[in-house]
Amino acid sequence: PEGAWVLNGDRGLTYSSALPKGSEIVAGQWWPANYKGPALVSIEAEVAKTLGIGVGDSLTISLLGVEVPAQIASLRTVKWDNFGLNYVMVFSPGSLDAAPHNMVATLTVSKPAERILAKSIPPTFPSSSLIEVGEVTAQITVLLTQMAQAIAAAASIAILAGIAVLVGAIAAARQSRIYDSVIMKMLGSTRGQILGAQALEYGTLAVVLGLVSLLLGMLAAYYVVVQIFDFSFMPDYSILALTLVGGAGLTFILGIVGSLPILAARPSEALRSL
Repeated sequence: PEGAWVLNGDRGLTYSSALPKGSEIVAGQWWPANYKGPALVSIEAEVAKTLGIGVGDSLTISLLGVEVPAQIASLRTVKWDNFGLNYVMVFSPGSLDAAPHNMVATLTVSKPAERILAKSIPPTFPSSSLIEVGEVTAQITVLLTQMAQAIAAAASIAILAGIAVLVGAIAAARQSRIYDSVIMKMLGSTRGQILGAQALEYGTLAVVLGLVSLLLGMLAAYYVVVQIFDFSFMPDYSILALTLVGGAGLTFILGIVGSLPILAARPSEALRSL
């Protein structure tokens, strides 16, 4: 299903003597610049894999009712995100020359030059069409930014909910911790030793929770980014490390702060209440 678009509707075609920018040959060879033999074609590698074809195979396209057979000379990967022109199929020179076609180009210019081009190209080339994509890419950027903000907001809610659960767990275990603290005091433990034991406990808890959240979060993020959105998975490890350290540190601090009132409990009062 992911490759069905290749066979649905018409496809843009082109011919070229040189390998288009943003392309890289992964199988076969590109034809010489002065090639004048039978029609050859270079196909995008993922499309060729979907169709089950490869170098040396033949295919036939129907161009304005005329069938044009061609042999596959190479497979290539294409960087579609470089804002240049590229096509699924690129033919050798001479293959499509006789068919009516248009010339297309992309230009990357500054904002002032953009306005100058918009005014100067139509009078010079009356049959040309100028399509400005700057605003389109800006809208896409805004959309992706809003998506990132929504994801960050959802993650923040999850973190706040986790903090609330952690505070509740500390409060629920308060009575049992007071009892443990009192028994340890009666056995000769100092406040520093009791606090150190609880710091070790909360530190271990923070590390374990951080590792578990890292594993589950990375798996979930990989599935959403790669499987659903079909993007490349490139996590920002600096932000990831900062989040883990911050979360573990916050867990540790909340645990220690919650332990301070326990240390102040008097054995007589604590045992009487129990």
